[in-house]
Amino acid sequence: MERIEPPPEDFDPGEVVRRGVGALLADGAALFNEAHYERAHEEFEKVWLSNEAGDADFFKGLIQAAICLHHFQRGNLEGARKLASGHRRYLAAYLPAHRGLDVAGFLASMRAFLAAVTGAPAAPPGLLRPHPPAPHRAGRPARRLRGGSRRMARLPRTPAGPSRTGHVPRRAAC
Repeated sequence: MERIEPPPEDFDPGEVVRRGVGALLADGAALFNEAHYERAHEEFEKVWLSNEAGDADFFKGLIQAAICLHHFQRGNLEGARKLASGHRRYLAAYLPAHRGLDVAGFLASMRAFLAAVTGAPAAPPGLLRPHPPAPHRAGRPARRLRGGSRRMARLPRTPAGPSRTGHVPRRAAC
């Protein structure tokens, strides 16, 4: 299984102090919501490695969720399955909300999404994938960035087809 590790020379502990924990969390959440899971993981990991925040397990949980979905995104369902429960262990202590994020809603959406992943047979990526969850601010629903509406398009009736009364219109003679 591929491990996602930033090169040690890329880690700057001063960045967390300069930018602030809140800014890194917001940037990581935005990247996560846009399905850039590897980059989101890197933002969350900066805070976790710096020990600046007193809630390292919260960031570890977000890292685990991002890595899990990164594996799924790349078609590594086995890797996603192995990481499917790790984020819950870390984030459970921060229910229902923490740092402005709806942790309860996020865990529920991850659980629903991963139920499809862990129960699904290994398949090539891109075949009827469910939409991944998105962390969002407490009190606000997550924005759907991919996929669109679930409502099916209504097909138009053909002019030669029967109407609701059963009447079939005659075709004009040419």
